[in-house]
Amino acid sequence: MSAHCQLTGVKPIFGNNVSHSHRRTRRRWNLNIQSRRYWLPGEGRFVRLTLSARAIKTVDKIGIEQAIARIRARGEKV
Repeated sequence: MSAHCQLTGVKPIFGNNVSHSHRRTRRRWNLNIQSRRYWLPGEGRFVRLTLSARAIKTVDKIGIEQAIARIRARGEKV
């Protein structure tokens, strides 16, 4: 599975390393991806989500139920 956030959908960004002599080589900016386990009281089970650090703060703010609803609205299976 590629490194992407299940809630926000953000993926790694690609670009160039530019040296002092302006030679360009490809590089990649990775996300701060964390795997978190949340208790889903509506379904009586735990769910394991792969989230970015920003998305973890969003889950803390809006709650796990609404976060799961957003993930399912994006078409991802939870």
